[in-house]
Amino acid sequence: MAEQHVSLKRVQVAQPKHLFKQTQLLVTLTQHYSRILNNSNMSFSRINRARPLLVRCMSNIPENSVYGGPKPQNPNQRVTLTHLRQKHKNGEPITMVTAYDYPSAVHLDSAGIDICLVGDSAAMVVHGHDTTLPITLEEMLVHCRAVARGAKRPLLVGDLPFGTYESSTNQAVDTAVRILKEGGMDAIKLEGGSPSRITAARGIVEAGIAVMGHVGLTPQAISVLGGFRPQGKNVTSAVKVVETALALQEVGCFSVVLECVPPPVAAAATSALQIPTIGIGAGPFCSGQVLVYHDLLGMMQHPHHAKVTPKFCKQFARVGDVINKALLEYKEEVTNGSFPGPRHSPYKMSSGDCNGFFNELQKLGFDKAAAVAAEAAEKIDTAK
Repeated sequence: MAEQHVSLKRVQVAQPKHLFKQTQLLVTLTQHYSRILNNSNMSFSRINRARPLLVRCMSNIPENSVYGGPKPQNPNQRVTLTHLRQKHKNGEPITMVTAYDYPSAVHLDSAGIDICLVGDSAAMVVHGHDTTLPITLEEMLVHCRAVARGAKRPLLVGDLPFGTYESSTNQAVDTAVRILKEGGMDAIKLEGGSPSRITAARGIVEAGIAVMGHVGLTPQAISVLGGFRPQGKNVTSAVKVVETALALQEVGCFSVVLECVPPPVAAAATSALQIPTIGIGAGPFCSGQVLVYHDLLGMMQHPHHAKVTPKFCKQFARVGDVINKALLEYKEEVTNGSFPGPRHSPYKMSSGDCNGFFNELQKLGFDKAAAVAAEAAEKIDTAK
């Protein structure tokens, strides 16, 4: 016991009083907990009563916080592959939307969207590129982490960006592992149906990672496709779409995106597959639908974005117009001096502190600053 008292005194010198009290409590609880464990006559109910106190004392989570922040994940409320399979079995449509940052992820979470895709389309709608090719794995990981902090309910799927999985199965698996471990995703999506892509998908699945396939128009392959061109418009191309989707199912993909194919082709693929299809520009006969967040909200109204917004996208809002209007109003109010007014200047000083502050300024030789501060205080009080 003497040795313990010495250590407590050392702690008291090094730490503030409230931390010293917490340390004393921790030592006391530890000793009490040890006595309970060593005493065979003690009941387990007493042990269980002591454990929460000890754990809470050891926690580094603050009891109070200025900002609430994201809520912890609840496993019972998360969308999983099992949930998706059940929806597919019951014929219930699956909803998927892209998200690239914390705010958009929170919106998807609140709306109850089933799948949140952190797509490489971020290259176009967030980074301003003309294609999806330039975005890097490091950039994708930043987007993935932000989305993972905001979306607690949807299944989170991260795109494998161009150049990070084509060389070998080992490269594909390594990239997929990083998307899950560093990006916080639940699954990955990869494009294409070439033999190497099928092999990559198989390797990732065998590594224990859920994979979503993507056939039809695959934006990463525009060099071969000759641009953003719909697929499946002739017999050979249509059959290839269905066969590729079946090949992806065969290697273990849990779902396949069908992009920019005629509705009959999407219907045939959906019928032939035992896994859900997610359509984008593929008509109403898929198991679910996906749209890009910025596109469906009408987020951006400028020539560049109009150039890359696809024909099949329905704008469910014109959020971009609202944003532009708000920014113009903000600029106008700052320019004419109406913002910020008293309502948005909430931090006050008492009259005594104000006068004391003015006097101190004068003592320091800042007479002009004191006069300006006094005038500002009078204006704020008058405008209430």
